[in-house]
Amino acid sequence: MKAAVDVIVAIRSNFFYTRTVPCEVWHIDRGKPAERQDEVLMIDAGRHLPQSYPQIYDFSPEQLKQQPGALSPTRVAADPSTHGPKLDLSQAARRRSRGSGTIRMTCSPNESFVSRGARLLMMLGKTTGTSGALQLELYETVTHELQPRRSNTMSTFADNLSLPIHRWFRYSAGFSAIWARQLIEREKANGRRTVLDPFVGSGTTVIEAEAAGLPSIGIEAHPFVARIARAKLLWRTKASELRKFANAVLERGMAADRRTRSNKAPKTPKLLNQCFPPDVLSRLLSLRGAWSELHDRTPASELTWLALMAILRECSPVGTAQWQYVLPNRTKARTIDPFIAFGTKVAMFAADIERRQGLSHGPQGQVRQEDARWCQSVQTASTDLVITSPPYANNYDYADATRLEMTFAGEIDGWGDLQQSVRQYLIRSCSQHVAPISSETEEILTAPLLQPIRAEIAEVCRQLSIEREQHGGKKTYHTMVAAYFSDMARMWVSLRRVSSAGVLVCFVVGDSAPYGIYVPVDRWFGILALAAGFHSFRFEKTRDRNIKWKNRKHRVPLHEGRLWVEG
Repeated sequence: MKAAVDVIVAIRSNFFYTRTVPCEVWHIDRGKPAERQDEVLMIDAGRHLPQSYPQIYDFSPEQLKQQPGALSPTRVAADPSTHGPKLDLSQAARRRSRGSGTIRMTCSPNESFVSRGARLLMMLGKTTGTSGALQLELYETVTHELQPRRSNTMSTFADNLSLPIHRWFRYSAGFSAIWARQLIEREKANGRRTVLDPFVGSGTTVIEAEAAGLPSIGIEAHPFVARIARAKLLWRTKASELRKFANAVLERGMAADRRTRSNKAPKTPKLLNQCFPPDVLSRLLSLRGAWSELHDRTPASELTWLALMAILRECSPVGTAQWQYVLPNRTKARTIDPFIAFGTKVAMFAADIERRQGLSHGPQGQVRQEDARWCQSVQTASTDLVITSPPYANNYDYADATRLEMTFAGEIDGWGDLQQSVRQYLIRSCSQHVAPISSETEEILTAPLLQPIRAEIAEVCRQLSIEREQHGGKKTYHTMVAAYFSDMARMWVSLRRVSSAGVLVCFVVGDSAPYGIYVPVDRWFGILALAAGFHSFRFEKTRDRNIKWKNRKHRVPLHEGRLWVEG
């Protein structure tokens, strides 16, 4: 039937096993009759999958309602045969928002499909992307009620990947924004009025405190991650200003890329050469150069910087997983062209901004780059609700988590620069932090702040010191454990200072077993909290760890949960 199909949504084969895989949207017919304007054809490939898994995510009712509204406004005609001056993209976006129907974009006859697609993405302000194949992330409306799940993801960042603002940058060290919002709303009803997160990471707690209408402070020692969190708090920026600035960066970047194709490639750090093919790296560097030339310290400029940082791993064909390790020998099945990825990301930012600005919110949260062991800038007895998740004592190198992005941004040249640029500011939670001071382990253990747990921690460190001799790497876990709890004991003292008498503290924590030797993290935290002046603690387990996948290094059962401390 003529004009029967306007849009096809093609769902990737693993969509129903993850909430983060975007769909591909193809606009087929621009002349659909009025009676079918609100209908969308969706090709559901899920039933053709050869396997069935225990946990399958289907479209929610909210997503199904969103599809016609999200897709019907995006009819775009790109006419490559039309010559003349370029259409101003901001004017085009305004024209579309007034319901003028089709947008006609003038294209140069030599302009590539990628260039046209990237420019079209900018034109469609309220969609997450368009051009031949669109990337559309259908996300659920944030509610105050947690949906029932087969597995508890409260302590992970997984749920946030479908939530506006939170999804702007994937930083895996985090917890559920929905859970944080629930807790803040509950405690707000109980009379609490100020929120503190001493390990705020990419900003989950302060973003949700804003939505709940409470003032909040986030402390983050990692310079790059603190910048990410501060950029997320710029969602009050006008979406039109973001589109205008980002479009200027895109136009200049594409022009620079065309000029440099025949030139000798600039010298770049080894990591970038391992992660990106020459043509992809050239386009990314062109965007970076364009941003550097146009950067004017405005919120739109900083949001554009975040969009550029957020696309790096999407554009790399190698194993750039969300964790800290980059694996050049592993490859991905699909990657995205940098210009298309950038346009898609900016359009998604703009859509999220408009969405969030339409909701109620309170005072702007603050993210301060400083050391949680001291909380220097936080006033005494100023907070009555603390929600956080500290670094785990599991040898995860938080300094290395953003090495790819920091290298691309020109902040470091290689792994060796992390010690001076990042690690010196962080809680000592991995052996890379402490290898140079392994001879000081006994001295660390004699620190007065560790007195409440000294007998236990000294025995654990002794066992780790013996066990390390049986392993080729001889990692300094004994020093790591001593330094980690020394740092956290100092943090508990500082936290007691900034907390009010009736404070409620919630730490999302997990225990540890380096070399298979168990470290009771939550219990030791509780003891240190009491020693710092808090009144009580209890631990609520939310999930088991090291059960399903059986750690290759040990078989010690672990758990994760919430440590509740009251003052």
